[in-house]
Amino acid sequence: METFTLEQVAVYLHLTPAQTLRLAERGKLPGRKVSSEWRFTDEQIHDWLEERLGLSAVEDLAEVEAVLERRHPAMEEPKLASLAPEAATAIPLDARTRRSVVDAMATLAAQTGWLWDPDAMTAALLERETLHSTALDVGVAFLHPRRPMPHILGDTFLAFGRTPQGIPFGGPRGALTDCFFLILALDDAVHLKILARLSRLVVDPACLAGLRSASSHAELIELLREFDERDA
Repeated sequence: METFTLEQVAVYLHLTPAQTLRLAERGKLPGRKVSSEWRFTDEQIHDWLEERLGLSAVEDLAEVEAVLERRHPAMEEPKLASLAPEAATAIPLDARTRRSVVDAMATLAAQTGWLWDPDAMTAALLERETLHSTALDVGVAFLHPRRPMPHILGDTFLAFGRTPQGIPFGGPRGALTDCFFLILALDDAVHLKILARLSRLVVDPACLAGLRSASSHAELIELLREFDERDA
């Protein structure tokens, strides 16, 4: 696990050291003091960025995406339509509880042949949900392990499932969830890029309605392709 100083985190986030210090002292940026000096781990900063991507304000999403772009300028913007294979799409998804959703999504992803150990992925997804639910108040959840698991993945891809009715999945204020994306990435940077793009997708009311009205993989891909072209 890599450890950063306050100055290094400031460079990473493209903030001034003074801004970073204020965030840390106010408890808004996770870190700890070691001999009066602030220290941050890559895991803490990753989690902080991930939590901000769960916000539904477009300006917040744009800000975090800008950080990612500056940090990884050579990385190609992920196209959602190219990441969602038919074998990993279930409309409807036959699941009625949080545990059955997680099981079903891992099994669905394994049908592509790119997830080699669905049981290990299920355990990782459940662990992540126990720490903090990935469900948003718009009825969509972005399932993913706490850290990418490239040792059991053949490629980066998305699985998508939609249950016939909303189910309790830990959403804010008791909101029910019916749309589930499973993000399976080979590294942290790609994971955050995909999460940022999906977050922008679901804050668009028309796209959100499209996720709920799509009746086939072809309709889902058309929705994602239109979004990719518009949001390029």
